[in-house]
Amino acid sequence: MKKRFSEEQIIGFLKEADSGVPVKELCRRHGFSDASYYLWRSKFGGMDVTDAKRLKALETENAKLKKLLAEALLENEVTKEVLRKKW
Repeated sequence: MKKRFSEEQIIGFLKEADSGVPVKELCRRHGFSDASYYLWRSKFGGMDVTDAKRLKALETENAKLKKLLAEALLENEVTKEVLRKKW
């Protein structure tokens, strides 16, 4: 899925809203919905750009680790199944 806005842009929108720009005006000016704004606020609220980049890096690392764990568990199960049939 292609994202329309980067994390840096989203954080800029949130800071703009914090500075006093009404949410409806902000959404209309930049072309996103109110729902997107509130979703971004719940995810990125209070973050800086460096925090958002670190969050993305951690999420990527977490996904890789989950994949490695799933592969290891699958390999373990296959090995157990082979050993059960052998005896």
